[in-house]
Amino acid sequence: MTPLHRRAGTLADGGDPVLVTPEDAGWSYAGLRVLRLAAGERRVISTGEFEAFVLPLAGACTARVDGMTFELAGRDSVFTRVTDFAYVPRDAEVELSTTDGLEVALPMARCGRRLEPKYGPAEQVPVEVRGAGHATRQVTNFGTPGVWDHADKLNACELITPDGNWSSYPPHKHDEASACEVVNEEIYYFRIAGRDGITTSPEGFGFHRTYTPGGALDENVAVRDGDVFLVPHGYHGPCAAAPGYPMYYLNVLAGPAPERSMAFCDDPAHAWVRASWASLAADPRCPVTSHEGRLG
Repeated sequence: MTPLHRRAGTLADGGDPVLVTPEDAGWSYAGLRVLRLAAGERRVISTGEFEAFVLPLAGACTARVDGMTFELAGRDSVFTRVTDFAYVPRDAEVELSTTDGLEVALPMARCGRRLEPKYGPAEQVPVEVRGAGHATRQVTNFGTPGVWDHADKLNACELITPDGNWSSYPPHKHDEASACEVVNEEIYYFRIAGRDGITTSPEGFGFHRTYTPGGALDENVAVRDGDVFLVPHGYHGPCAAAPGYPMYYLNVLAGPAPERSMAFCDDPAHAWVRASWASLAADPRCPVTSHEGRLG
């Protein structure tokens, strides 16, 4: 069985932090690369069959593709600011360069259509506060349907869960075509802040759960900074941020549906929790960030 939990440091060859391909994951569409570039370094990435976002995690960069140049201001940390980004098409060569150093994520999806490259300004990225009480979290909808429609198969968003809170809750799934869901493969890429709540650190941790009702899949794992979890099917959630350690994760989703969608079904056993939020106040720590910086 393909291992679903991939620990930081075991995810890629050649020095890059993460390389998840559909073949490696045992599915057909969703992938993720995370690259580190030293100050002054340039890298050329061939997208092949995949469309991708260029999403700075830490640092700024210049992205050149199809004769276009995008200056991405980026951010110091995923916990400091909503970032700008770029969309790059399949069958392209993308040159990334950085002056001061860069850590960048490339959420990817195998696709059929080739679209034009496009820039995504940070100030146009909607930030949503979802949930209430201890289930309050920030959802940064930079690459979701209805917000960013310039993609063929690729969906992506970022979440920040304040320390001590739960997210991806109630547990939900999207592994069949039904009245409430579409089929999507999903990748979770985790970053965990250290004691200052801003700087990513191996010191902190959180938890993630993925399961099927019959128990054939029942994964309950501790996740640390840089870990990846693959969700091929089944209910997933919650993700819990340990007290003292805020949690970030990047979600990458893609599937066979002709139209992009992130529709899901809650686990009926826990769906009632969503209705209970109407009587609870949201955690005032959310939203954590905006395109202007930290809010707390």
